[in-house]
Amino acid sequence: MGALQTYHVTVDWTGADERGTASYTSYSRDHEVRVEGKPTLLATSDLKVRTDVSRYRAEELFVGAISQAQMLWFLRTAARHDVVVLGYADKATGTQRVEAAGSGPFVEVVLRPRVTYAGEVGEELAARLHHEAREHNHIARSVHFPVRVEPTVPARPAPVPAVE
Repeated sequence: MGALQTYHVTVDWTGADERGTASYTSYSRDHEVRVEGKPTLLATSDLKVRTDVSRYRAEELFVGAISQAQMLWFLRTAARHDVVVLGYADKATGTQRVEAAGSGPFVEVVLRPRVTYAGEVGEELAARLHHEAREHNHIARSVHFPVRVEPTVPARPAPVPAVE
């Protein structure tokens, strides 16, 4: 068994007022997510009751964490296989089933990375890199629903026009 790593995050509810949680609709869901030495994330609830839609939601950060880990594993995998990546962008989608109580589990996350390579990379090699990265993605491996990776066709940078 490997070594254990611990992460410390502080979540402070900032939406309290003198009424507190007197009723379900009486309080703001605003809160802050902090990690020492890093910028504070302003967050709120995904529910539409007293939420500030300009703030991050836990569900968005959750999907983002899966996508971020996939990207980092992909970059590491590409470097290990001597494949030069110049760009990586993902349009991830998480789907949550909303049940009678207004909440429910995530049922899937789909990652749609678009990778720009320095040279020619065939679809087979690109697929192997994405698959290997997905196998190592520790956050995706920690959830109990499918995390699918559906990469776009490998992209190459546009040729630079010759200067005459």
